[in-house]
Amino acid sequence: MSDSVPGRPPDPTSPYPTQALDDVVHHRTRLGILAVLREVDRAEFGFLRDALGLTDGNLSRHLRTLEAAGHIQVRKGYQGKRPRTWLRLTTHGTKALDQELAALRALVTRLDRTPAGPAHRTQPTPDLTESY
Repeated sequence: MSDSVPGRPPDPTSPYPTQALDDVVHHRTRLGILAVLREVDRAEFGFLRDALGLTDGNLSRHLRTLEAAGHIQVRKGYQGKRPRTWLRLTTHGTKALDQELAALRALVTRLDRTPAGPAHRTQPTPDLTESY
């Protein structure tokens, strides 16, 4: 694939890297949840909430989305007499996170190899001084 060759301009016929981003994973909070869970075997709800600076309700909403997509496993139980919610990244969640990171790397690589600025546009731009 020519998009992965350093020093070579991006292939304009290949899909733009953002097309590979997963809307479920890409949200900032959900990406943070998956990233934290990738670093540990499992995490307690309060740990995630504090690590990501979220409210209970906000974290719960994103956990439901990730659980429905099969990216995380939620286990409720007790530690002593205190109710606890434990979260774990699933194999499917690990693959989804890996794909998201690959898409982000592809985007960064493409942008690193693309000169910036309007002088380097490949698409024609309309003449804005022309009257209609």
